[in-house]
Amino acid sequence: MRYDLAVTSHFTTFEGSVTDAIRRAIEAALPDATIEVTGQGGHYVIGVVSGTFAGKSTLERHRVVYAAIAHLMQGDGAPVHAVDSLSTRTPG
Repeated sequence: MRYDLAVTSHFTTFEGSVTDAIRRAIEAALPDATIEVTGQGGHYVIGVVSGTFAGKSTLERHRVVYAAIAHLMQGDGAPVHAVDSLSTRTPG
């Protein structure tokens, strides 16, 4: 077990790059997406551009992304404590 004290005192048992794990999870759900992820200490900013979002409301777009990363937000030691900002849009 380790404590990530970079930004907060958020406890996590996750090992490896959380930003890479977030990116991979979103890519699995949205293979055509361009994804930007920044953050640390359990708090992340995510930007996703995908043609899959065409015709979807902002709420529907956000649900797709949150569903993709849900496993990274579950439990007391989850590596993702909060998504501080989520931007979802279509290409163009």
